[in-house]
Amino acid sequence: EDLQKSLRNVGLATGKTFDRSVLEDVTQYLTDQYFARGKYGVKIDSHVEEEAGNRVKIKIEIKEGARAKIRQINIVGATRFPQKEILQTLELKTPNWLSWYRQDDRYSRESLQGDLEKVRNFYMDRGYANFQLDSTQVAIAPEKEDIFITVNIDEGQVYKLAQIKLAGTFVVPQRELEQLLVIHPGATFNRKLITLSQELMQNRMGRDGYAFAKVEPVPTADNANHTVSLTFFLDPGNRVYVRNISFSGANRINDEVLRREMRQLEGGWLSNTSLERSKQRIQRLPYVKSVDFETTPVAGSPDLVDVNYKIEEGPASQLSGGIGYSETYKFMLNGSYADADFLGTGERIAVNLNGGAFQKVYSVSHTNPYTNIDNLQRTISVTYSDVTQFVSSSSTFSSRTLSLGPTWAYPIAETMYIRAGAAFDSSQLLTNQLSSALQAQQWVQQNGHPYSRLAHDDVTNNAEVFYGTNFKSVELVAGWDWDTRNRTLFADRGMRQSLSFSVTAPGSDVKYWIGNYQFLKYVPLWRTFALSFFDGVDYGAPLGSTTAIPPFRQFYGGGPDSVRGFRESRLGPKDTPFGNPYGGNLRITSQNELIFPMPAKWAQTARVSAFFDVGNVFQTGSKLKFYGPDRVTPESYRFSTNALKRSFGVAVQWLAPLGLFRFSFGVPLNAKHADPLGRSWGDETEGFQFSVGNAF
Repeated sequence: EDLQKSLRNVGLATGKTFDRSVLEDVTQYLTDQYFARGKYGVKIDSHVEEEAGNRVKIKIEIKEGARAKIRQINIVGATRFPQKEILQTLELKTPNWLSWYRQDDRYSRESLQGDLEKVRNFYMDRGYANFQLDSTQVAIAPEKEDIFITVNIDEGQVYKLAQIKLAGTFVVPQRELEQLLVIHPGATFNRKLITLSQELMQNRMGRDGYAFAKVEPVPTADNANHTVSLTFFLDPGNRVYVRNISFSGANRINDEVLRREMRQLEGGWLSNTSLERSKQRIQRLPYVKSVDFETTPVAGSPDLVDVNYKIEEGPASQLSGGIGYSETYKFMLNGSYADADFLGTGERIAVNLNGGAFQKVYSVSHTNPYTNIDNLQRTISVTYSDVTQFVSSSSTFSSRTLSLGPTWAYPIAETMYIRAGAAFDSSQLLTNQLSSALQAQQWVQQNGHPYSRLAHDDVTNNAEVFYGTNFKSVELVAGWDWDTRNRTLFADRGMRQSLSFSVTAPGSDVKYWIGNYQFLKYVPLWRTFALSFFDGVDYGAPLGSTTAIPPFRQFYGGGPDSVRGFRESRLGPKDTPFGNPYGGNLRITSQNELIFPMPAKWAQTARVSAFFDVGNVFQTGSKLKFYGPDRVTPESYRFSTNALKRSFGVAVQWLAPLGLFRFSFGVPLNAKHADPLGRSWGDETEGFQFSVGNAF
């Protein structure tokens, strides 16, 4: 179909006047196109048959043949370095196990020219300032399926830098520019470092509005002494100012939301640094998929430009709901809605509703990232939970909790925030002497305002004792965040650090403090591979007469957010006598991933990685006692490096309208087996794991 369209465009179509020269041009054009795709064995024959009515019938026969592959690349004249080391830097390669994906064994003239420049850079980055490319031969085997490339070079000699000078017009103090030089006299000639010095000086002048400044390095070689004198000629040009800044492609997002992220101002001079920083800030908005910008000179005004940011919007809201039934919870209804760009304002709202006969959890939160011009953020949240038979991630006890409070975040630097807030909690916990865990009973009898209640079962004619406690507390929260990631979702460079500390205020019925530290680092590698490192430490401890932090403030481990390959929330201390996870006051998490390249159209919505996880949950410093399945043998959950769990596997993340889907298959490396005599609990493993969560 594309071929027929191309033929019509050049005048070779039904009803047109026949011109044999056009047919010959088409034949040559098709041959060139197949050659460009590495199919040198292509055969193209054209046949013209005369028909009645002064008409002709044209038939073009094409036999494509096999695609030619590079069988050998030979560099003649390379004596200082192994050929293997030089060939590793090239884009073109002989067939290898990844060629089916990278297609790097297919010859093209453009790729060869790029690789010749890489060979030149290889030598000139190592001091060979007089390196020469003598000639290049490309030979095709008779069957036209194999290609042989030969590059003839003259390595030359290693040169040292004798003198480095700056010349030209200085709009930035010369001393400041000299401090940007990453080369110095006496060092080995290095083209890469010379180019880096050139770019650093251009960027420095660009910060002051000289966006089109030029820095030209001019080397002067002394072949007798094998030295090079280098002069950087500076031409800053005119200072350029920004007339207008516009946004295209942003249909849902209000203009104000994007404009307040700008660090480049209208009417100010054009700064490359401010343009890039503005791009990064917009890119980190969770509802922006991608962003780029271009500058356009204003006609008739050489010192004015217009800037346009091209925005590709991503999903901003997620809506989900469901209905279910289980023997434990009976009928359950659940629904959630989150919108990171509510009505285009950039404000975030989230609503979660879960209702059932024995479990009700409702929460609402609102975040305004710009309550004033200084970027003061405010979050207000309210959560209410009423669980009368809690058996999912903790021990069996009933609880009723109301929590509400505001949190503020204020920027102290471009990528750094401090946080402060408070949360009021009102809680009621109730345990059963027969069906609740020993640790839960211990806590409610020793903390808050404990009470007991006797109930009579008319069916069994037995009396049951319930132990409960009521308490109120106010948590004061302070934190610090440092975030330099290039985007919020699927980042591939930058880092994020977060430190938070909360402590109950004087007058609270239970007293404790909790600290959290998280570190996330992305390291870009070759060909869009990347590494990510996540490390986290969470710790809590009681204060005063409180014996342990409340059960609902314990930490849990295992699963997608901790150590994959172990069942979610099932690592760490087990309660007595049921063996359900009770949680701990110390959690250590380390997730290390190798991120694989993705096709461009999926790069912002999906991610595939291989992982190695380490972590566990511990109970330290509390007065709670734990026992094995036999209810006699004490179990210790104190911290030990030998107790850290390890796993490896593969993971997939996919951003869908319903949320962020996460799949993983993990293999535990040191899972603990239960003691056959009932003296200790074992680890619960789970290879394949799946979860859905909010993406923003």
